[in-house]
Amino acid sequence: MKPESTILRLAPFQAVIFDMDGTLLDTESVFKTIVFEVCTELGFAMTDAVHMSMVGSSHERTSQLLIEAYGVTFPYTLFDERCRVIMRERSHAGVPVKPGAREFIGELRERGIPTAVATSSRNPHARHHLGAAGLLDLFETVVTRDDVVNPKPHPEPYLTAARRLGVDPLACLALEDSHSGVRAAHAAGMQTVMVPDLVHPDEAIRALGIAVMESLDHVRLAAFER
Repeated sequence: MKPESTILRLAPFQAVIFDMDGTLLDTESVFKTIVFEVCTELGFAMTDAVHMSMVGSSHERTSQLLIEAYGVTFPYTLFDERCRVIMRERSHAGVPVKPGAREFIGELRERGIPTAVATSSRNPHARHHLGAAGLLDLFETVVTRDDVVNPKPHPEPYLTAARRLGVDPLACLALEDSHSGVRAAHAAGMQTVMVPDLVHPDEAIRALGIAVMESLDHVRLAAFER
């Protein structure tokens, strides 16, 4: 059977909006290790199921999920601080980029197609990681958790990015790796492609009718006639 991306052709678009962690940056597996380490350090046993529920979630939603899993005594503020400190330490040597990201962004720039990032991460984290990866200056705008009232899965991050780019949301291509991100982009009315990282689409996500592709290389090939 042919991979889905070899038989799919994307509809024309005027802008591309990328999620950050797990879509542009290969950081989710690193962060998973840190989450397990910090939970052990704090005396709690992280599980794959709890971690998976956290992928793509906002600061507030992550706090809620951990309190639901471990009770009101879970020290979320300390957990969050420790994770951020360790993540920053481990990114000093640079932040790895997902396969195909640089090539796709480069072709979009050559074609004059504007790009943005819409992330659930806070502004300092997002700018630090994009900068460490050498990508920060390649985007017209970066929308973070600090720029919106309602984080993903609400469409506000994607609608904000489209507004800043001056492009109708219906004319935007959105790229995501998480369920909450896919729901946000789809609710914004954007042509949405899921490029799975740690989390794969379930029946509810597939029911949205979005495309699922193996990598950003596959997205690039599906985006333009060759």
